[in-house]
Amino acid sequence: MIEASISAVPGLIVSFVILAVLVAVPTALVAKARKKPWPLRTALAACLAGIFAVTLLPGDAGLESWQCDTGMPTHVFTSASSLLNIALFAPGAVLAVLLFRRPVTVAAAFGALSGAVELAQSVGHLGRSCSVTDLAANATGAVLGSAAGAVWLYRRRQSPAEPVRDLVWGVSLAAVAVLAVGGVFQSRIDSVDVVAMDDRMRDLAESAAQADEWIATAAKGVFGSGTEMRGTATKKDGSRLKITAETNRGTISGTWPQKTLESARSSNARGDEGSLSEKEVAAAAERFARTWFPRNVAGSDRRIRSIGDGPTRAYTVVYRRYTDKVMMPVRLDLTITTTGRVIGFSARTVDDPALPRVTIDEAKAKTLAEDATGLPADSTSLLAQQVKGEWRPVWWVGSGKQDIAIDAATGERIAGEG
Repeated sequence: MIEASISAVPGLIVSFVILAVLVAVPTALVAKARKKPWPLRTALAACLAGIFAVTLLPGDAGLESWQCDTGMPTHVFTSASSLLNIALFAPGAVLAVLLFRRPVTVAAAFGALSGAVELAQSVGHLGRSCSVTDLAANATGAVLGSAAGAVWLYRRRQSPAEPVRDLVWGVSLAAVAVLAVGGVFQSRIDSVDVVAMDDRMRDLAESAAQADEWIATAAKGVFGSGTEMRGTATKKDGSRLKITAETNRGTISGTWPQKTLESARSSNARGDEGSLSEKEVAAAAERFARTWFPRNVAGSDRRIRSIGDGPTRAYTVVYRRYTDKVMMPVRLDLTITTTGRVIGFSARTVDDPALPRVTIDEAKAKTLAEDATGLPADSTSLLAQQVKGEWRPVWWVGSGKQDIAIDAATGERIAGEG
């Protein structure tokens, strides 16, 4: 709180001095007029002025209104900020105990004051941050200050005034403060765990740096030596990062920390005048795929077809995996030239899902589709697909004008697909 206040509140020291004078001088004058000892009262007034100056003067930092930071760092009572917060409340509590000789009541009163301060910071448009950590540190300062005051009274052989009444009043005040402040926080204040947010941001920054290094290495492996990074873009996608890199030779993207490549596109998409045969191109594609996509290749069928003709033709090499004749969601498509240069690829790397048994054969799927559309079916494919978050075996039946998706386990048409 104090560290943040110094940077967030312009002119804090000047404001404190002015406020202390405005409060302490009248306090001293009133005490003298009533023929009461004035030094303790004046010092206590100055301490309270310091508390209000540090905690309630408008600033330019903090959470939104009606929010409070409920994160508790592991070093809650040992950090510099917490120690300063303890020091903010302890002196006033010491002076109040020496003045009123009621240590329990004073500790409860300063603890309640801390709760009221945090509540004001939360509900007011002060540009200040409500924090449970500050509340704990301030209350600790109040207890330590009251204890120090009680020890001072004991050493001066001055017993606390009416200790039983002090205990009753202190406990009652503490209970009322906890119920009142806690009730407002529970019912009206939104909890924000800034500690967890900071940890996530720090982890995200570290992950982004590691992802940059990984994608740079992958780019050089895909596009070859001499590849130079021009920039990266990172986007959070659930628990992972999707990273895209621009290089002097093309674009490549993947996910971190899974270290799975998703796509690449060479800036030179024209075919090369190479001498590799179709068989040799397939072998080059296999070596590349097994290096960068071992999970996609394992157990998959490979198909190859040429793109164009003549000396600059290229080839598309496709990997698909089938389980019980159902095409799994894993994918790998490579485009490679007759020199063995990879022009680009797209990949989907996922584990094979567990699917229910297929009970609808191709003929039955066609019949169901024709009944639904009134059109003859001319194409079918059976693949694993997510339906409402669940992997299902799905027949896709096309008529040339309309595609129908049918659950291959139940025969039900999948609404909204097509």
